[in-house]
Amino acid sequence: MQVFHSNEHLKHEPPFEDIGGENVRNLESPKRVEKILGALRETGWAEIKEPNDFGLGPISAVHDKDYLDFLASAWTEWRAEFPDRPVVLPGTFVPPAFAKRGDLRAPKCVAGRAGLYLADLGASIVEGTYSAALASANCALSATEAVKEGARSSFALCRPPGHHAGKDFAAGYCYINNAAVAANSLSSAGGKVAVLDIDYHCGNGTQDIFYERPDVLTVSIHIDPDFGYPYYAGYADQIGSGAGIGFHRNFPLPEGTGDSKYLETLESAIRVIRGFKPDSLVVSAGMDIYRKDPLGEMEVTTEGIREIGKRISALSIPTVVVMEGGYDADSLGKNVSGFLEAFR
Repeated sequence: MQVFHSNEHLKHEPPFEDIGGENVRNLESPKRVEKILGALRETGWAEIKEPNDFGLGPISAVHDKDYLDFLASAWTEWRAEFPDRPVVLPGTFVPPAFAKRGDLRAPKCVAGRAGLYLADLGASIVEGTYSAALASANCALSATEAVKEGARSSFALCRPPGHHAGKDFAAGYCYINNAAVAANSLSSAGGKVAVLDIDYHCGNGTQDIFYERPDVLTVSIHIDPDFGYPYYAGYADQIGSGAGIGFHRNFPLPEGTGDSKYLETLESAIRVIRGFKPDSLVVSAGMDIYRKDPLGEMEVTTEGIREIGKRISALSIPTVVVMEGGYDADSLGKNVSGFLEAFR
């Protein structure tokens, strides 16, 4: 199995994050990739490769230009204005009275634009963030090209992850939506595409990007947003809009969900995908459903994750697997390699 990975991810390492009003060491750290690579190198079947550079075209087909311009310039502008502040973080956010984003103006000052384009405190920017995000997207695009060229499956070891990034905002450790970039590239090449998100958290950015489109079916299994991040997306009655009505499905689950309930729900999601009859599949593979994950409240085991991989693989659809979350470093390698085993 071809695995695409770039050391550019090492340039993105925010020194802290805010969780519940407490500054802690950033959980989305380079150590995550180190653990996954270590496990994959022991398998004998993972062919680890550098990604190609596809330029901004496939990324700007998914994300707004002004937002990408902000990501590219934010650090330089921030340091010029605030030389002693180690990360770009907004002091204000878009207030509810101005929640219709299409009517908003982007302020000239970087602090104001940070409040517009960074949706929460989990998407801080440091000097290497943009470079790492571009490389992460190129991993997804390289994995996509492998599938286009006939591979049964491929794996994009993306860091930073992407599924919380919307058309014009970063959120939850995510800056460029790697899975959406991959899915859009596949759709542009012809044929129908399905995205299945199995991360603990709803893929709200993917939902935002494809919500009005009928060419890409998006399906997300995640914690009930009444009780877990990102809170404002992921409800079962959110099924798409306009031409996209019926082409988005959310499967929210309660805290404490274990293997049996998760696999039962996965079967429901798989039936939706089979009904759509896609020509290719993109999987947003988050391992934070694991029972020991510090950011999750589910009880899925390593064997459960392995079985999830088997059942998705049994769809027998050319598949691009894109790395999303998963923050228990000690288990991350075995969970990822176990999930991928069925796709090799």
